[in-house]
Amino acid sequence: MVRKKCILLTEFFLLGLADTVELQAILFFFFFFFLCVCVFYTLTVVGNIGMILLIRTDSRLHTPMYFFLAILSFADVSYSSTITPKMLVDFLSEKKTISFAGCFLQMYFFIAFATIECILFGLMAHDRYVAICNPLLYSLIMSRTVCLKMAAGAFTAGLLNSVVHTGYVSSLSFCSSNVIHHFFCDSPPIFKLSCSDTRLYESILSTFAGVTIVGTLLVILTSYCYILFSIFRMHSGKGRHKAFSTCVSHLTAIILFYSTSIYTYLRPSSSYSLTQDKVASVFYTVVIPMLNPLIYSLRNREVKKALWNVITRKRVPSFLGLFG
Repeated sequence: MVRKKCILLTEFFLLGLADTVELQAILFFFFFFFLCVCVFYTLTVVGNIGMILLIRTDSRLHTPMYFFLAILSFADVSYSSTITPKMLVDFLSEKKTISFAGCFLQMYFFIAFATIECILFGLMAHDRYVAICNPLLYSLIMSRTVCLKMAAGAFTAGLLNSVVHTGYVSSLSFCSSNVIHHFFCDSPPIFKLSCSDTRLYESILSTFAGVTIVGTLLVILTSYCYILFSIFRMHSGKGRHKAFSTCVSHLTAIILFYSTSIYTYLRPSSSYSLTQDKVASVFYTVVIPMLNPLIYSLRNREVKKALWNVITRKRVPSFLGLFG
């Protein structure tokens, strides 16, 4: 009888999920991207809801600027939540489907909150213009009633724009492929599936998108031109620095949002690229909503002071108004 030779084992080998190097690389990037999206979405929800609660809690932040910032945080977490949870579920699902009604419901809320965000950026630029260029009339021009009407107008415009947009797209005929080459229901990839003549629809929707994006962008550019002229005329270096610091965070958020929005919705349909559009979409649906509360908190002394007061339990107990 032959006796087997015993070998002292010091380690084991795991075959893992994949047998080939190529499949291992694919799985690595898949799980890495999934983890990043989970982390970004968690930060989006925590950061934006935290910003709303912080502004609501501290009476020193009950001003028009922070009132609009709280609504911006609400819009960020809302339109990100219409896209990201479904995307995360699809990562782990073998069959990635969405009903016809669910698809256009997702499109409706995404367009509504994205439009509201566009308008809010314009309102925030107008608020900074009044605060810096007309400081003596600021409390009169940007009164509580005026700010509430502005916010109501932004929501009304966003919901109406989304009704028109979604109504046009859902009325198209779909008679061939039902595979959307995207991770959520957006109009450009759905136009590719329609067997209808979509040229009129695309022109109408591009007009609506152009009025919203270009219109609010003109308000922002005009406001900041006046702001810059006012800042350069200031004799106090401290006042000039304070004016700049209150505008830098807003401009940073604007550049991030508008650059991806213009690239996605205002470029010619002939230059449409599925891969590039997906990358841009990930940026403005996942990354930007997560960055906005960080941008406004890290570069804003008042927000950092209010957060420190909450952490050290020196909270200002005021729940009587939204601002001022």
